[in-house]
Amino acid sequence: MVAQYTIFGRQVGSHILSMATLGTLFAGSAIALSGEKKAKEQGPPINAQSTEEEQFIQDFIKNANAEEQKAKH
Repeated sequence: MVAQYTIFGRQVGSHILSMATLGTLFAGSAIALSGEKKAKEQGPPINAQSTEEEQFIQDFIKNANAEEQKAKH
């Protein structure tokens, strides 16, 4: 047997109220904890003499970041 409550002139079961409360709690927590997305960090501009040099520097940065990620895990 379910307890019935009158809310805004309608009969609502206690199980519906509990599901709505938990849903609101979890949804509100997820929204509050998500925060803002971090903008990707931009480094200083690459002043390369040629496109090959620029590509070499970009590859070096990618490899360095990959090694750093491996070290973190």
